[in-house]
Amino acid sequence: MPVNLSIKEVPDALADRLRARAERHHRSLQGELMAIIEQAATEESELRAQSQRFPAGGRKTIEQIAAEHRALFPEPITGGPMAVDIIRADRDSR
Repeated sequence: MPVNLSIKEVPDALADRLRARAERHHRSLQGELMAIIEQAATEESELRAQSQRFPAGGRKTIEQIAAEHRALFPEPITGGPMAVDIIRADRDSR
């Protein structure tokens, strides 16, 4: 069952900015407020889901990154140029 929400004593300047925003998005004020609330609720649920995936405040730990890297590249990369050789060649070309 839908719920009616009410915000009391909205300053005139804020109400004017919300009306202008609604007009820019071709919505009624009610439609614009609903879109803002939906976006805020969606962002909150996405942040909650992300924090469950990455317990360190939405960031991966070094152990998680290392495990992902090992899964992607189980064998060491060999046969390519060494970084030091690339840097030397670049330096010497100047």
